[in-house]
Amino acid sequence: MSAPIRIKGLHSCLKTTYLSLKRHVHRSCCCYNQSDVTSQDGRKKTFHITTPIFYVNAAPHIGHLYTALLADVAARWQRLKGRDVLFSTGTDEHGLKIQQAAEKHAASPKDYCDKVSAQFKDLFDQSGISYDEFIRTTDTRHNAAVDKFWETLQRRGYIYKGGYEGWYSVSDEAFLTEDEVQDGVTSDGQHAKVSISSGQPVTWTKEENYMFRLTAFQQQLTSWLDSKAIRPSQFEPMVRSWVDDLRDLSISRQRERLTWGIPVPGDETQTVYVWLDALVNYLTVAGYPQCVQPRCWPPQCQIIGKDILRFHAVYWPAFLFAADMAPPRTLLCHSHWTVEGHKMSKSRGNVVDPLERLGRFTADGLRYFLLREGSLGSDGNYSDARAVERINSDLVNSIGNLLSRTTAPSVNKAQEFPPLESDAELAAFFTDVDVKMYRSLQTLAEQADEHYGNYAFSRVIDLALGHIHWANAMVQNHQPWALVKLDDASSEKHLKSVLHVAMETLRVCGILLQPMIPQLTDRLLTRLGVSEEERCISDVCDSGNECARPLGNKVTLLGRIQTGKS
Repeated sequence: MSAPIRIKGLHSCLKTTYLSLKRHVHRSCCCYNQSDVTSQDGRKKTFHITTPIFYVNAAPHIGHLYTALLADVAARWQRLKGRDVLFSTGTDEHGLKIQQAAEKHAASPKDYCDKVSAQFKDLFDQSGISYDEFIRTTDTRHNAAVDKFWETLQRRGYIYKGGYEGWYSVSDEAFLTEDEVQDGVTSDGQHAKVSISSGQPVTWTKEENYMFRLTAFQQQLTSWLDSKAIRPSQFEPMVRSWVDDLRDLSISRQRERLTWGIPVPGDETQTVYVWLDALVNYLTVAGYPQCVQPRCWPPQCQIIGKDILRFHAVYWPAFLFAADMAPPRTLLCHSHWTVEGHKMSKSRGNVVDPLERLGRFTADGLRYFLLREGSLGSDGNYSDARAVERINSDLVNSIGNLLSRTTAPSVNKAQEFPPLESDAELAAFFTDVDVKMYRSLQTLAEQADEHYGNYAFSRVIDLALGHIHWANAMVQNHQPWALVKLDDASSEKHLKSVLHVAMETLRVCGILLQPMIPQLTDRLLTRLGVSEEERCISDVCDSGNECARPLGNKVTLLGRIQTGKS
């Protein structure tokens, strides 16, 4: 009995070597543009992507998670393509609002920031956010970066001492013009001036501080906007209206009013404006001021919510121009989440706790729902009932059902991912439509790459689910549970062909969906016997399945989510 075992082992070894060589050759002609990954000198390009750093005046909500998810999916896709990635997120911890929040909670500002920042980090870790850097503006390295950046702007003549008089919104940490405030009523029923955009009260501020020559950068800002840097384009007209009406910007506050912040270099009586401080975080994670590698700057994409568009689309590029640095190539702006059609608010009691939903829906379930239902250009509507419906329908009933049908021991007695022995089997057992759908699996990586590159993640889901639904219908039509009972060679070939086509659909779609539902697709691909080394984008076009592939251990991709709050 030893000879057959040695032969089998030798065959397996030779097969592994062959497939390894084949994949190595194949990756030199991948299913996407190789110039996206490597530069002309052969070095890997670094894909630098950021979220905003999140303000720690309150616990994280579903909108914060959505922002981080968008960046995470883009970063994971680029890694699957073979690129080096620098993905940063973190927390913004200075400013008057933080100072007041800490006082309200009878805590020191540092202790308060430590607590809330840890909540953000915990949420992101539990949600599978694959950040490379989690920056805090209370980090020593960031303080050094802000000092250097301020000194650079001052040395280049873009900072001057002046007087500021006008409205200031503590809630928004923003200076507002007369056109941006109106008479309103505060939450406690008092009549007061409020910000038109946020509805939060504003106070009249008059003080001597430092000003930034924002008006010097109108032309450069306009040219940057002409490069189509703002996406989606629907947000661009608003930015242009701000650029057309620039005014020099106050970039410090008197320290007697704001003690919780970075002192202005050389002037202990002033505190650096929280937004200048915060925006520099993107430079800090790139190595500033010691060394900013050209491969890491400028960022390919910076993702923000629409409420902080002005700060990132006007102030931030202007600061960079003043420091003689390049602005981000793309500023991706997304809309907000409502709940049952209403804006989330504590007074309404409809703020969605993402940590609680992770416990109910799992990380991949919540990720999937937000990415499936979210939209860049319009507000998304969060609904627990809709989340349950989506997760059960798409992940459990569609993907999970197809895997169960093709790997069940009653149908797949050999517990293998069978190969397609010849194209003749396709013609013999499948319709022209089925053959066309099967062949189109080879083009899915290219289509998915385009959608991922456009941050149209729901379109990738549509692409994959379209094939999953087709494969489920195909299995239903061919009834492998009946074929397995027929004792003839033709039926056996028919059965193996059906299993192969369905499993190949799962394999390809599983690879393409990895950035969005990484844990579920890991279980899926493991069950199909696909090793971790065979899950890159280039592997979509090469299954390495010339021989039968043993299946992995039986798994449950995702249990059905119940409608109750259990």
